Amino acid sequence: MASLAKSNLPRFTTDIFQNEYLAEGAREVNAIVTVTATGGGTTGGRPLGAGDAGGDAGQSAAVVLMVDCSGSMDYPPTKMRNARDATAVAIDTVRDGVAFAVVAGTHEAKEVYPGDGGLAIASPATREAAKQSLRKLTAGGGTAIGTWLTLADKLFLTRRDFAIRHGILLTDGRNEHEKPEDLQRTLDRVSGHFTADCRGVGTDWEIPELRRISSALLGTVDIVAEPSGLADDFRSMMEAAMGKQVADVALRVWTPANASVKFVKQVAPNLEDLTERRAEAGPRAGDYPTGSWGDESRDYHVCVEVPTAAVGNEMLAARISLVLPQAGGTAEVLTQGLVKAVWTDDLASSTKISPQVAHYTGQAELADAIQEGLEAHRAGDLDRATSKLGAAVRLAHQTGNEGTFKLLQKVVDVVDAKEGTVKFRKDVSEADSMTLETRSTKTVRVAGKKRPE
Repeated sequence: MASLAKSNLPRFTTDIFQNEYLAEGAREVNAIVTVTATGGGTTGGRPLGAGDAGGDAGQSAAVVLMVDCSGSMDYPPTKMRNARDATAVAIDTVRDGVAFAVVAGTHEAKEVYPGDGGLAIASPATREAAKQSLRKLTAGGGTAIGTWLTLADKLFLTRRDFAIRHGILLTDGRNEHEKPEDLQRTLDRVSGHFTADCRGVGTDWEIPELRRISSALLGTVDIVAEPSGLADDFRSMMEAAMGKQVADVALRVWTPANASVKFVKQVAPNLEDLTERRAEAGPRAGDYPTGSWGDESRDYHVCVEVPTAAVGNEMLAARISLVLPQAGGTAEVLTQGLVKAVWTDDLASSTKISPQVAHYTGQAELADAIQEGLEAHRAGDLDRATSKLGAAVRLAHQTGNEGTFKLLQKVVDVVDAKEGTVKFRKDVSEADSMTLETRSTKTVRVAGKKRPE
């Protein structure tokens, strides 16, 4: 375990879990890297005095709420009302000193508050004014999410001194008034500028579409099946955003000569493949984005291919660091850990699988089985759907993922959890099916490992 953070940042520590022993001729090294941040105690912002330019960039925060106001939000009328109420709750949760704005999203984006092309600084007066402005959130028009993200990006850019930049995006439908390639261009352009949590209300939105947005912006995606649940969900998202302490953190992986990174994946609290998002960071090193951090812990699966070596040889397979970019192209190392490789002819040592690696491999298989099973069901292939969701039940049972197991039980009748024997339930609701698919990438940790509260 290592911790190298300065006192003005959370304390970061790293734990490496692996079986470092390889059989003769083996090249693949797998490790689970647990990174934990504690002790920051930030408020997500601070009260700003007259003439204050924004304060400590390590603590200051900005939030933009993007609310779908397309015509479908009026069916039923309670949906728009619930969205306004949820946005009001989120505004109440914004702490003093945090910059914020509210955007109404249709086939175009309009700034509802503060309405002057910038961000307001949270105070009792501005929060009340923002809530009064929510009467402007009325349903009508189409859906072009790229325009919402573009406006949010412009608003964030007006306060470059605010380090934490976070968006909350709510939609109830498909991105029908924008070509997929246009949305992708927007995501490519704004990625790295801010993070965003996405929520789909009801069942008429596209899971892959919203997941693509949240993934590009290093946020979360979830379903709020009933509009009445929006307020609690918005409060929870905003509280999490207010707890972020440091932004733009990267996982840096250094490998020795003739070794290469096969993949880097976040595996807890949810699955996210970061492999293709590598940015070169000097000789034999690459940075993988992790976004903003509060008091929390995350797990990453790092796989490295190393050159073969004779029995008895030992080498450093990778050096894993969490780094914070600094001005001038340098980076502050927040924490660091080592991944090793030792070649042995002892069969028991070389064939032993790290419990952490095995656990998260199972979690990834669980997510794949759920998504493939539901896709097969939509295609009318009941046999394949039953087989895949049966495998998902077995994996959820084996890995102790009780949350996913309960969601599976709403879609299939479990005959034998250990063997994965199931029967599809009749009249499965679209909400239950979408909830299972949306949350399929949420994982549980290895038994005995706890995240900070």
